[in-house]
Amino acid sequence: MKTKWKKVIISTVLLMSTIVLASCGKSSSKDYSTTGSGAGNYQGVIHKGHYRVSKARGVNTGQNSNPYNLKSFESGLTQVSKRVFSTKSYIFQEGQYLDTNTVENWLGRKTKKNPEGLNPAQGKKSNPNPEYVQQIEEQDYMQESGNSMKLKGVTIGIGINSEYNYQKKTDGPNYTKNISNDEVHRQGEIAAQKVLKRLRQKPALKDVPIVIALYKQAPDDSLVGGSFFAYSKNNGDSISSWHDLDYKTAVLPKANGTNNSTTESNQTDNDNFSNFKSQVQNFFPNVSGVTAQAQYDGKSLTGMHITVTTQFYSQTEINSFTQYIARAAKKYLPSGIPIDIKIQSDSQMQSVVYRNNGSDKWQTHIFESY
Repeated sequence: MKTKWKKVIISTVLLMSTIVLASCGKSSSKDYSTTGSGAGNYQGVIHKGHYRVSKARGVNTGQNSNPYNLKSFESGLTQVSKRVFSTKSYIFQEGQYLDTNTVENWLGRKTKKNPEGLNPAQGKKSNPNPEYVQQIEEQDYMQESGNSMKLKGVTIGIGINSEYNYQKKTDGPNYTKNISNDEVHRQGEIAAQKVLKRLRQKPALKDVPIVIALYKQAPDDSLVGGSFFAYSKNNGDSISSWHDLDYKTAVLPKANGTNNSTTESNQTDNDNFSNFKSQVQNFFPNVSGVTAQAQYDGKSLTGMHITVTTQFYSQTEINSFTQYIARAAKKYLPSGIPIDIKIQSDSQMQSVVYRNNGSDKWQTHIFESY
């Protein structure tokens, strides 16, 4: 009898072990995880232990002579996506449906060898047609479904030039064609319709919502990037309607004699930053410059990136200067928006002072050597 019960117990234990092992095996077969998120940002997709990079990674970097355009294009595109795909409900994934060759072909001119080019044929070399479409980026938005991720939406950013630079002769002088604001909008809408139709031809993108956002590039010599001016959410293969955006980026302090409607209508922001700059430059005699990139949504200031360039060599000077900047920032800079202040020399970052969105607490970090 005892032997019989022993067999029952052993069989039960083996059965439970099998169930546990099977359960563990099922859990470990999950190929996807997420990076986690915070402060209103998206979680990112991790596939088999690796961050899933874009299939067209690096294309936009090679297309831009102004690095500010690239940075504001990427960060601005995410802000547009948040209007449609909530950070609480969707998970961000780098674009997986447009590869490098596709994006490069689309950004090229339309020729017999490249019928997919979104830009017109060159025409006369002495008076070429402008290249309007400068950059394209894809963002995918996912939701978890069992052990996998399901694509639930896509955002496409299209960057349109505000000017076109060209040469009539190889190694000759550079010429510039200015592209009017109306033409920027028109060319953006034309490109958007073509891109949407092409995306719908991909089986995976046949039925998901596709958001297309249009971006006006800043000139190559601008100290700030451009801005998004419109977006459209589409469930079919034709653009449904456009929603206007009123993002603008400005350099502070405003140079004397410049005509910038954003800073003119927000003169208080410019004056406050000028006072902050004066305090910082008076603290130490060897501060080379204090500038800011300010972003506006309409007339409302939504964020600032400030750069302070120094010639400090003493670690104790950097420590004292960083603490002083935190106090000056609290006194002179606007409240209620995210601000970061980079303190750097010509060769390295020395420290950073920052305040997160929705916080009133300034934080500092000093880069030290061991």
